[in-house]
Amino acid sequence: MVPRHTSKSSAVSGAHATGAALQPEASVYRVALLGFGTVGRSVAKILCERALPSLRLTHIYNRNIERKKIAGLPADICWTENFDEVLGAGVDLVVEVVGGLEPAGQWVRRALEHGKSVVTANKQLIAHRGVELLEVARACGQQLYFGASVAGGIPVLSGLQEGLAGDQLYKVCGILNGTCNYILSQVENAGIPFAVALREAQQAGFAEADPTDDVDGYDARAKLAILAYAGLNTQVQLDQILCRSIREVDAVDFTYAHQVNCTIRQISRAEVHGNQLLAAVQPALVPFESPLARVLGSQNLVVATGQYGAETVFSGYGAGGNPTAVAIVSDLLAIAQRSPARHAGAPTPITARKVSADFTTPHYVRFTVSDRPGIIAALATIFAKHGINIDAIFQKTGFPKDQLAFVITLESCPAAVMNQALAEIEALDFHVRQPLHLPVLR
Repeated sequence: MVPRHTSKSSAVSGAHATGAALQPEASVYRVALLGFGTVGRSVAKILCERALPSLRLTHIYNRNIERKKIAGLPADICWTENFDEVLGAGVDLVVEVVGGLEPAGQWVRRALEHGKSVVTANKQLIAHRGVELLEVARACGQQLYFGASVAGGIPVLSGLQEGLAGDQLYKVCGILNGTCNYILSQVENAGIPFAVALREAQQAGFAEADPTDDVDGYDARAKLAILAYAGLNTQVQLDQILCRSIREVDAVDFTYAHQVNCTIRQISRAEVHGNQLLAAVQPALVPFESPLARVLGSQNLVVATGQYGAETVFSGYGAGGNPTAVAIVSDLLAIAQRSPARHAGAPTPITARKVSADFTTPHYVRFTVSDRPGIIAALATIFAKHGINIDAIFQKTGFPKDQLAFVITLESCPAAVMNQALAEIEALDFHVRQPLHLPVLR
């Protein structure tokens, strides 16, 4: 049970909507905020501006706190650099928005052990240690909510575990990283190289100075692991999920993709097949008719597929201080209002499954070669050896002979078979660049 503090003021929130008589007292939950960066400031703003009767921000913890203080917040908020002061201050709910595994992991654990429920937006912490920390929360009779850890302000996790609880979900697929989607949209629409689009994204504030986690898929991989746990009841280790970069995607790939009525997006997907979970984060061709193809800029989108309810789509702006803060405050309210525990503390049945990336799909392969007779024949021979049928060959004019780019699309085959064929193909001596291989979503 979460401890409560009771104010002496009358409760008015919700009375007009329900027609209920005003209560003489309102339960007020004292909230401590760990971290005061972009998201932390937005959380504080919402808590103070909305004046939510059940929540009161009482403590803000951050290093070098004097440099973080801002005007406009209530004067009675305690600003501190001492985490032990937070633990001993009669706080009920702790919000962690510092990020990273440590010291955030120890702070979350200690808060739970000291009888305080926790709300976090820390995707890496939940992806690596979420199951462990949920067990700590249950043992201590507290709640751990992490709705903001995937897709920011889009209520994906609550939608999967509450809104779709009556279905049997077997697949989640989506665009989980707004930075990658912004970069690929720029490459597609402006026809510029990846490196230029990345630099523009950094200048616009969409990409970090070190964009590795985003463009190489590690950010989306952590979110996919959380979705697999929350939606597919499967615990997966991050290193079990195939993770491929978008760095090699260039403007010419969009030209060729458009010829087969597709675009290219970074796609995160996990799918249950009996006792196996197929999971991967990688750039892929997406048909124009798919909702994934219509996600532009820094938006996110998740499609959940169930046995009974078919496809349900969640979309919106996932990143940024305000959307993420909305998800955090929503989780705080869920705890304060005694909503049934969802991704928060209720035991979730976990099914042990083997994890693989061996999806069966059509494939797109872009080759860049030093042209000479017999190249297509050599490629066709290897594909035929592995039982892979060629669907079509595309070659634009205008490329120099020593940098000739052309594309072969292939009929459906398992990724493992495709990888075996590509390993042989990459050993041939006419390549100028390593072939770019992308699955084609169906």
